[in-house]
Amino acid sequence: MSQSFYVKAIWDPEAEVWCSESNIPGLVLETSTLAEFESLARHFASELLDENPEIHGPVPIRFEAAGGFDVVAA
Repeated sequence: MSQSFYVKAIWDPEAEVWCSESNIPGLVLETSTLAEFESLARHFASELLDENPEIHGPVPIRFEAAGGFDVVAA
């Protein structure tokens, strides 16, 4: 049975950064842009999964981003 992995970017409006939630051991990210988050997630997820001798070949990773914002209605 293959293992299922995910990485979620969560916007922290107070700190104004994207923070990570993931089931990939050791993957902890905090970035100011979503593009930077995705780039680092791809890089470090690959690196961390490479360290696991039981994982081989392409590994599908579900990526999600969650955030929100307020608008002022007239």
